[in-house]
Amino acid sequence: MLLCVTASHKTASFELLERLSRTPDDVASTVVDMTPCVQGAVVLATCNRFEAYVEMDEPVTAAGAIGVEAVLEAIESTTGVSAAEFDGAYAVHSGRRVAEHLFSVASGLESVVSGEGEIAGQVRRALKSARKDGTTSPELERLFQRASQAQRKVKNVTALGRAGRSLVRLALELADSRIADWSAERVLLVGTGAYAAVTLATLRERGAVNISVYSPSGRAEAFAAKHGIRPVSADEYARTAAHSSLLITCTTATEPVLGPEHLQHPVGLATVGCPVPTTGPGAQRHSQLVVDLGMPRNVDPAVATLEGVALLDLETIRLHAPLEELQATDAARSVVREAADTFHVVGARQSVTPSVVALRSHIFSLLESEIDRARARGDEDGRIEQALRHLSGVLLHTPTTRAHELAAAGRADEFAAALGTLYGITPVEPAAEEPRSSIA
Repeated sequence: MLLCVTASHKTASFELLERLSRTPDDVASTVVDMTPCVQGAVVLATCNRFEAYVEMDEPVTAAGAIGVEAVLEAIESTTGVSAAEFDGAYAVHSGRRVAEHLFSVASGLESVVSGEGEIAGQVRRALKSARKDGTTSPELERLFQRASQAQRKVKNVTALGRAGRSLVRLALELADSRIADWSAERVLLVGTGAYAAVTLATLRERGAVNISVYSPSGRAEAFAAKHGIRPVSADEYARTAAHSSLLITCTTATEPVLGPEHLQHPVGLATVGCPVPTTGPGAQRHSQLVVDLGMPRNVDPAVATLEGVALLDLETIRLHAPLEELQATDAARSVVREAADTFHVVGARQSVTPSVVALRSHIFSLLESEIDRARARGDEDGRIEQALRHLSGVLLHTPTTRAHELAAAGRADEFAAALGTLYGITPVEPAAEEPRSSIA
């Protein structure tokens, strides 16, 4: 059976999600090692969610409870977040609900901003990581591959992608209230990953031209050369930060990369949406906006107490997320439900396939024996053979149909048990397929 333990911006505090986002790469392997009942595990950790997808050995009594316990123990041992702290901050999905949930996540329906596109790549990378660590399983492979297919269909047949906005775009829209002329902004981008590339493109869309980039990991020069902007060295970082009017951080660093020591302003307070006067009475020496898109935080919250500095972080962005585009979202959810139903039906049919194959093999074995006897008795024109083959098809039709009906109802084991009771047949499970090199 499939199981999902999920904590997201809908169920958990920003602080808890931040701690979980520091999750070591060995969480999935820790879950798998907790008990032999766990067949595989894939962990999806993003800035707004932590999810563990687990395949359990279904015949085990209370498999769901065992799976949840394994996930909680793995979280505690690898992140330091105890089960008591996690209590009330997560939800559990099992059975057919798992596919619908993951397909919704991959399509951006569960994101802070409905329809945001970054999550699809994060879902693909979660499966890739599980493959690398050897923690995936055939059913989890199928689940995550179908999730990407569902996401592409949602994107192609609904307006959700056009209605939804990325976190980067939403953050810059919120910054509009204090930026009169984007072309006049002195922008410092901190980070060189996927979010940095999206941020740079969005800045240019809004008219920003004076953009520099700093990389805590030393990749600034390569990123700057590729995108035609100015690299900032470690020696220049603090001075450039202090003289930038807009700073955007989006790194994967686990500790803050921007703090008061980089900006060097007197203590004060500024808030997003309230422009800081630069001339006349009450003027402040600098007017800076810092946008922190990092998870964990890239920016020390203390920068918000600096005079003339406003801090916009993911928690604030979440509070300003727009209402869902209802029509587009409804259409997308219909696509997701249909895809989840298909996933369940196909899986159910696959689960009963060994039993159906065993029954057909048994009947066909008997059939060939009777045909050989008929031929030995002089069935020269083949009419007896034809009649026997027709009879076999008729006899197999009803139990095959019934097998698929039972499987769709989650009762495939009853069909297998009946075969054992009536014919002494034990279905042989097929060997697991090798995982594909990329998501289909």
